[in-house]
Amino acid sequence: MGSDVILPPDDGVEIVNLRDALEERYLAYALSTIMHRALPDVRDGLKPVHRRLIYAMQQLKLDPDQGFKKCARVVGDVIGKFHPHGEQAVYDTLVRLAQTFAVRYPLVDGQGNFGNIDGDNAAAMRYTEARLTRTAQRLLEGIEEDAVDFRATYDGEHDEPAVLPANFPNLLANGATGIAVGMATSVPPHNVHEIAAAARHLIKAPNAGAEDLIEIVPGPDFPTGGIIVDEREAILEAYKTGRGGFRIRARWHKEDAGRGTYVIVVAEIPYQVQKSKLVEKIAELLQARKLPLLADVRDESAEDIRLVLEPKSRSVDPELLMESLFKTTDLENRVSLNMNVLTDSQVPRVLPLDRVIRHWLDHRKAVLVRRSEFRLEKIEKRLEVLDGYLIVYLNLDEVIRIVREEDNPKAELMAAFTLTENQAEAVLNMRLRSLKKLEEFEIRREHEKLTGERDGLIKLLGSDKLQWKTIDGELAELGKEYGPETELGRRRTQFGDAPETDALDIVQAMIEREPITVVLSEKGWIRALKGHVEDLSSLQFKADDALKVAVKAQTTDKIVLFAENGRFFTLSADKLPGGRGHGEPVRLMVDLDPQAGIVTAFADEPAKTYLVASSDGRGFIVKAAGLTANTRKGKQVLNVSGKAVARVIAEVGDGDMVAVVGDNRKLLAFALSELPEMARGRGVMLQRYKDGGLSDVNVFKRDEGLQWLDAAGRQFTLNDYAEWLGARASAGRMAPRGFPRSNRFS
Repeated sequence: MGSDVILPPDDGVEIVNLRDALEERYLAYALSTIMHRALPDVRDGLKPVHRRLIYAMQQLKLDPDQGFKKCARVVGDVIGKFHPHGEQAVYDTLVRLAQTFAVRYPLVDGQGNFGNIDGDNAAAMRYTEARLTRTAQRLLEGIEEDAVDFRATYDGEHDEPAVLPANFPNLLANGATGIAVGMATSVPPHNVHEIAAAARHLIKAPNAGAEDLIEIVPGPDFPTGGIIVDEREAILEAYKTGRGGFRIRARWHKEDAGRGTYVIVVAEIPYQVQKSKLVEKIAELLQARKLPLLADVRDESAEDIRLVLEPKSRSVDPELLMESLFKTTDLENRVSLNMNVLTDSQVPRVLPLDRVIRHWLDHRKAVLVRRSEFRLEKIEKRLEVLDGYLIVYLNLDEVIRIVREEDNPKAELMAAFTLTENQAEAVLNMRLRSLKKLEEFEIRREHEKLTGERDGLIKLLGSDKLQWKTIDGELAELGKEYGPETELGRRRTQFGDAPETDALDIVQAMIEREPITVVLSEKGWIRALKGHVEDLSSLQFKADDALKVAVKAQTTDKIVLFAENGRFFTLSADKLPGGRGHGEPVRLMVDLDPQAGIVTAFADEPAKTYLVASSDGRGFIVKAAGLTANTRKGKQVLNVSGKAVARVIAEVGDGDMVAVVGDNRKLLAFALSELPEMARGRGVMLQRYKDGGLSDVNVFKRDEGLQWLDAAGRQFTLNDYAEWLGARASAGRMAPRGFPRSNRFS
C-alpha cells in the first residue's frame, strides 16, 4: 500500500489537524480562566464575579444606609444580567464576602446564617439577606462619574465596569486566592491603615522598595488574628520577590485551674483553619496516643474562640506541650504568598509589594483625572445655563415679550441676546416662579461657587503635583477611617518568635513514655518487651539462637547498636517490634554489612563517655553524643582494617584506670589519661599481642580496685594490682588466679 492519505470528497467538511485544534482551544480556555475567572485585577483586587456582584448590588440600591434584600434577588440579578454561571457559585462568593472570619474587611453586610468558623454552611439564599458595607461603597466611589471604562455584558443588553474606581486597597487589604491554568495566586490580607501609610510614603519617595515599605507594612493581618513567627528577613524576601509564605500560630495563654493545676486556652487560630476539624484532629491524635503530654481537649467557644487544652499533669511544660501540637496539628499553619495578578494591560505578573501599591496609586490617579474631567464638563454645562439665566434677569421684559409674541421664540432669543442653543432651551424651560428676585441671588451665588470649583479643577488637571497631593489627602482620610483605634482597623495579627525548643524534646514529647526491655539475640533479632523485665529465662528464641543483650529503657529513648565494622546505628525505641513474637532482624532496619555482627546495644545517654576498642588492641575515648546516627547507614566511629573487628565498648563514668585482657589471658592496667579522646579513628594501641587479640576492657577507679564477675555472678575485687600496672601498649602479665575463664570482666 502507498503512503498517500486519501481525503474524502469536498462536500463542505473542513479538515482540521487534531493537534492544532486542541492547542488552539486549550489556549483559549487557559486565557479565559486566567483573565476572566481566577486572577484578580491589581487595581481593585477583584475577580469578575466579585466585581459583578458588588456592581449588581449597587444597582439594586443596597447601600449601607438602605434596607436589606434577599440574597436570592441579588444572585438572580447577577446571573441574569452580568455573570451567566451557576447560582450556587455566585451565592458562595456573596457568602464569603460577608464572613468576618474569612475576609479582613467584609464587602457585604449579611443578615441571617452566613456560616461559621467551624465550617458549617450558610443558610439557603432564600433565607438570607444582604447589603453593601461602607468598604464596598468605597470601591464603587465615583463609578457614575466616568471614573472607569464600561463594557457590554455577555448578552449586550447592559454595561458593566471593567474595573472599579477602588478608593480602597482591596487586593492587599482583603487578599485573594485563585488557581488558573499553569499559574495561581495567593495574596494574604493586610492592614489598611498600614497600606495607606505605605502608599503615602511611596508618593513622597517614588523609588522606595519593599525593604523600605516593610518598616510600615511588617506583614499580613489576618481576620482570625494569630501570631506570625517568621523572621523579618524571610518576610522581606517574600515581599521583594512576590513569592514566599508566612508561618502563623494560634494565640494561647496559660490559665490557672486551681490546686496547682493549669489549662491552656487557645483564643485565636490560624487563618482558613476550620475549628471543628482542628478539634477533631487533636482528638484523633489523643486517641492514637500520639500526644502523651495532653489529657483532654474541649471546645468552649461561644462568640469568641476558646479551645481548652488540659495537660496530662501539672508538671508538663506548657511550651513543650504547645510545640508538640504546633508540629502535629493546624495550630500552626503556613499561608503562601504569590502576588500573581492581572496588571493594567491584562497581563499576569508576579509583583513585589512596592509595585502592587504603585499600580493601585496609578489607578487612583487615573480615576481622579477622569472624575475631575467629568465634573469639569458638568460645571461648564451648568455655567453655560446660568449665564443664560443671568441674561434673562437683565432683560426680563424683552424675554417675556419674545416668548409671548414670537412664533419661533428660541431662534429669536438666540439672535437677540447671543445665546447658545442650550441656553435658549434652558430659558424657555424656566418656571415662572424662578423669575422672582430671590432666585436671581441664588443663581449668582451658584455661578460664583461653580466658577471657583471650575478654576480649581483646571488647576488640578494641569498639575501632577497637585493630583498627588489630592490623593495623599484621600489616603490620610482612609488611614483615619481604618485607624488602629477603630474596631475594624486595629491590627489583629501580631508578630513573635518561636521559642528555642530542642527538636529532640519535641519528638520525645510526642511519644508516650513507658518502660520497655529491648532484647537483642545472637543472630541479630530485636524486639521490645513491655516493662523492665528482670527474669528473661522464659524468653523464646528461634532455633540455634539465644539472648545476646537485654537493655532496660523507655519508649522515648534512642537505642544505639555497635557493629563489628566499627559503625554505630540508632533506632527509636517506640518503633521497635513488640515482644510477642521473635521480633525482626536488625538488618531490615539498618544498612549493616552482611559479614558484620552486632557487638552490643545500649540506651543513648548523651552525657556519657565511652571507651571503644577493636580486636587488634586499638582504642580511644569517645563522647556518647558523637555516636548517634540520623540515617540507616549509621556513623563510622571506630576504623578497623584487615581481619580486625570492633570488639568492645565500655562506659568510662568517673573511672581513672583502664584494665585490658587479651585472648592469651594476659592482663594490663594503665592510667585512663594515656588514651586520647577522638570523634573517629583507629585509636592507639592498648595492649600488644603475639597471638590472638583483645578480649575485654574495663574502666575502674584506682582506689576501689579492679573488679570482675565470675561465672556464678559473684563479684571479686583485686585491690593489689600493682604487678599488672604498666605502660599503655605493653604485653601485660598472666591474669590472677580466679579470673574468669571467659576472659571477660562481666
